[in-house]
Amino acid sequence: MTTITLVQGDITRESVDAVVNAANSSLLGGGGVDGAIHRRGGPAILDECRTLRASHYGKGLPTGQAVATTAGDLDARWVIHTVGPVWSASEDRSQLLASCYRESLRVADELGARTVAFPAVSTGIYGWPIDDGARIAVETVRAADTAVEEVRFVLFDERAYEAFAKRVG
Repeated sequence: MTTITLVQGDITRESVDAVVNAANSSLLGGGGVDGAIHRRGGPAILDECRTLRASHYGKGLPTGQAVATTAGDLDARWVIHTVGPVWSASEDRSQLLASCYRESLRVADELGARTVAFPAVSTGIYGWPIDDGARIAVETVRAADTAVEEVRFVLFDERAYEAFAKRVG
């Protein structure tokens, strides 16, 4: 059974097998968690992302999918990049958000990762309401068939931490 732990802080400071990046489809860095991971992890991550774009993901990584690269200078072995959906009031995209967590855990299993740190995917600039994002994240991880021993949700602020704490119990 997978243990779920919560941390309020900076995901780039976590010591885990894999850090999940809330990436944009270009895989070439951006703002928020994505920018922080690329800055702290250094150029090796971007180099591998460019290679992925030149080979398998010429049009970018599709929303809800996940792919791994080196973790560069982070205290991890891998970064698992996943592209979350932009929240929409008129269209239910919750299955795409759930897919981000499922696919990231699938990639973690393929790599042999036992500890994985997740941000609250899509709840920043992509506008997903934090309470619903926490619900989807925790329910999806709890339902996943994975060999990952610990999923650590690393939450940037107190509001996000509280939303996840309500769901974890």
